[in-house]
Amino acid sequence: MAQDNAVPKLSFQYWLDKAVEWGQTTTLESQQDVCLHLPKLQEFLQQIYESLKHMNSTTAIQRFPLIGQLLGRLCWNPFVVGYDESQKTLMWCLCCLYSNEPQNPVELKANSWILSLLCHLLSSSSEWGANEVGTGTFISALGYTSADYYSKLVKNIVLSLVTELKGNQFNGLNVQGRVSDNHVNVVSLFCVPLITLPDVTPLLEALLTYHGGGSQEVLSSEFLEAVNETFLKKKIALSESAILSLWLRHLPSLEKATLHLFGRLISTQTSSLEEVACIIRESLLPQAACHPPIFRIVDEIFKNALLETGGSPEVMTIIQVFTQCFVQAHQKDNKQHKFPLKAYFPHHHQHLVIALLKHPFDLPATLWSQHLKYITDMLKAIIEDKSIRSYTDLFESWFLFVHFGEWADIAVEQLLKSEDESADTFLWLLAFYYNPHSDKEQRTQILVEARAVYDRLMMLFSCTTLSITDLQAAASTKTDKRQPCTKHLVRHLLISFLLFSSGGHKIAQEFISHVILASNTTNEVFGLLIRTAYRFNQLGLKNQRAVKLVNELLQELRFTD
Repeated sequence: MAQDNAVPKLSFQYWLDKAVEWGQTTTLESQQDVCLHLPKLQEFLQQIYESLKHMNSTTAIQRFPLIGQLLGRLCWNPFVVGYDESQKTLMWCLCCLYSNEPQNPVELKANSWILSLLCHLLSSSSEWGANEVGTGTFISALGYTSADYYSKLVKNIVLSLVTELKGNQFNGLNVQGRVSDNHVNVVSLFCVPLITLPDVTPLLEALLTYHGGGSQEVLSSEFLEAVNETFLKKKIALSESAILSLWLRHLPSLEKATLHLFGRLISTQTSSLEEVACIIRESLLPQAACHPPIFRIVDEIFKNALLETGGSPEVMTIIQVFTQCFVQAHQKDNKQHKFPLKAYFPHHHQHLVIALLKHPFDLPATLWSQHLKYITDMLKAIIEDKSIRSYTDLFESWFLFVHFGEWADIAVEQLLKSEDESADTFLWLLAFYYNPHSDKEQRTQILVEARAVYDRLMMLFSCTTLSITDLQAAASTKTDKRQPCTKHLVRHLLISFLLFSSGGHKIAQEFISHVILASNTTNEVFGLLIRTAYRFNQLGLKNQRAVKLVNELLQELRFTD
């Protein structure tokens, strides 16, 4: 790593020799020598930290075998600890060496030693209380070890500060004059190197939920960023209220948390949407999104991701599952309901919002077709409204529909079960779902091609014996100029046909193996299947033929991958 080169071994050995020579500065000469070298020592410690923060504890020890000896000696030198930023930098270095998940007795012992040093540094700070002459003798007389004493001291300091912060606010009102905003800011900054220590967690939560008397942020940005970063890396566990407060008071942290979740979902090979939903809920973002400002910011980030990926099916699925998790969180916490769900989409046609918010499973299956027609008629009226001419208006209507994409999946299934007069309605909805940007002429062409494929599939629907050739012929086109969106729609129809027709059921695995895998559309088909499996699981379906087939096809695709 580039950072390793910033700390030459010669320089490391030089400062270790100096630390041994200084001892605990018992002579005037050694004190003068420490003062002479302090600025350069601070530069060196900063270099050490810049290297350590890119390593885990094991790598750090391998790279700097004597790092413990050096830091230990410097921590007990009062002139070093008392200089400018040296104490803070020493704390940062020690925290880099701390093993979050110790694997053996050596690491456990090292953690205990590091905690003891941190407690010593903490207690020797002028902000948290000063050492008195004879403290060591007093501790020994009480029968305590230094580690025990400093650990209890830290807990008491944390408890005292938490009490102080909470006592400064009475019945939600700030009581002036007890704790200054500047003092709170200093405390938050001082907590930065101690964030991962379990004993400090109550203080972190008290700070995050504390608000000063003015409109200015009282907590340091370094503290807010560090807490968010540590939380995202799962190095600390904080209450939902503390995290909500963090994201409400610090927009960059909310944006980073959303991008972190999105990046994790895109990069992780999940085998089911249940896993996706679990990752989303663990992020606490759906719960936090019950607060409208947070919802709008998260939703805006998802919108930009959808634009940048050109309407990627994977991104559309993520938005759909996140919306479901958000709605569940909103319904679960009834006491916090300050806004109805429709208020989270204030710039849309409210009748359409209400219709989309009605979850398919809140309706009898016999009413799905009727409800889909209602949704389609409203969307069609909005899209074909001559007063709506901008691309933005069109995109916003489509983006709203993407949030509730399970209705598009149900529309495909209803196509194979509905009467002929409903087919054009559902095909229009699917054409809009897969290509909202097309003008009237393009949409007409898409519908013509989709209707032709649909009609041919319906002629095969009742056949008990089919071949792959029959299905390929039904999905074929006379030209090779079929638009990508039409191909997506046709593949959706094909997968639904395989799952719900008796003849398609028999050739499904063969068709997937020989046609889908060969066409380089495995990810798209896998996405369609896991959405179907997710819906079946939500309905509680287990023994139906289509359920078993979906699971078999998913297993085959996972094995192939």
